[in-house]
Amino acid sequence: MTKIINSNEELIDIDDEAQNATQQIGYAWEEEYKRSWDVLQEDEDGGLKHTVEHLQSRKRKRLERDTSIIKRGIIRHMFLIIDLSEAMLEKDLRPSRLDLTLSYAEQFILEFFDQNPISQLGVIVSKSGVAEKLMGLSGNPMDNINVLKKKNIDTDGEPSLQNALEMARSSLIHVPAHGSREILIIMGSLTSCDPGDINETIDNLVSENIRVSIVGLAAEVQICKLMCKKTKGTYGVVLNEAHFKDLLFEIIPPPPVSIVKSKSELVVMGFPRGVNESIPSLCACHSKPVSGGYICARCNSKICDLPTDCPICELTLVSSPHLARSYHHLFPVANFEEVPWSSALTTHCFSCQMPFQTQPQVVKGRSNNVTSIDSSGRYNCPKCKKHFCIECDTFIHEVIHNCPGCLSTSENST
Repeated sequence: MTKIINSNEELIDIDDEAQNATQQIGYAWEEEYKRSWDVLQEDEDGGLKHTVEHLQSRKRKRLERDTSIIKRGIIRHMFLIIDLSEAMLEKDLRPSRLDLTLSYAEQFILEFFDQNPISQLGVIVSKSGVAEKLMGLSGNPMDNINVLKKKNIDTDGEPSLQNALEMARSSLIHVPAHGSREILIIMGSLTSCDPGDINETIDNLVSENIRVSIVGLAAEVQICKLMCKKTKGTYGVVLNEAHFKDLLFEIIPPPPVSIVKSKSELVVMGFPRGVNESIPSLCACHSKPVSGGYICARCNSKICDLPTDCPICELTLVSSPHLARSYHHLFPVANFEEVPWSSALTTHCFSCQMPFQTQPQVVKGRSNNVTSIDSSGRYNCPKCKKHFCIECDTFIHEVIHNCPGCLSTSENST
């Protein structure tokens, strides 16, 4: 019941005020942006040190993986399939599934080529029951990123999982046998509009040793789980934005070589020489006049970028730095172990020489409660027994892929 109050000749509708107050609880800008500062929480002394250490420890746990020396395929051929159905417009992931997917896809492409420099990647999108190849297999990360930025990315209808898989399969069956064949799908829809039996497509993928991994944005789908299991891929459903990135970046390290392809074989590669001509000449890859490029070591054809396969003689062309950067996957750095306070005898990080924190006896916060710090902030290399801080631990495993302590020990021994 609406109650009208007459005060100073003004009519006030109390029910309307209550309704307006309810509507103003959620602001429009909150639908597009996330209050990321809410993640930061002060400790009892008003500092953010423990929050920063917690975020760093989460990143360190994400970097920990199987470091056993096994045979891996460092020459990879992968197609990234992106769902562009109407389900990608949902805003359960900020700012939306589509915007976050495109942003993470660019980061994934850059990191993929940084960790796998002699691999190739292509992009396929699916919407309205059809699949479209935006970029074929290419060894240049900017080609894939530019096609995602310049192409008019819009959503429509439902995706076709079978059509996208068949398009990727038709391109992957022609790659050399020494390279791995992989498909990564980012799927936001729970349905798929397929022209035939997708189980036949799955059987073809298994027979041709094509590994399929899927990152689901909505819920678990049985056919996706079955496909990943049969093709020996991975399948995960995102929980939030951070988990989405974790699942996506787990695909970046090269997978182990299957038993079928475990037989050792030699791979013929060419190391072309770089040229920078004053008069442009046509390249063999794009048929466009360019002044710079590389000359094939076998047929003397001119190509633009490395790594790639020569379009004339089909020789695999790489550079020596690319080959050296792929070597760390075969012999990864061992995961560092957290050092307890009982063994924390070092005072400085071996790498950056920054001082470690000393063991506090007791720490009294604002509420006069006695607390203790569990982590010593030291991480031990199991081989050289040197202690590193968490920043150097992350940098060693993410960037340089070599332990400074082990390198210094080997140099001193020689």
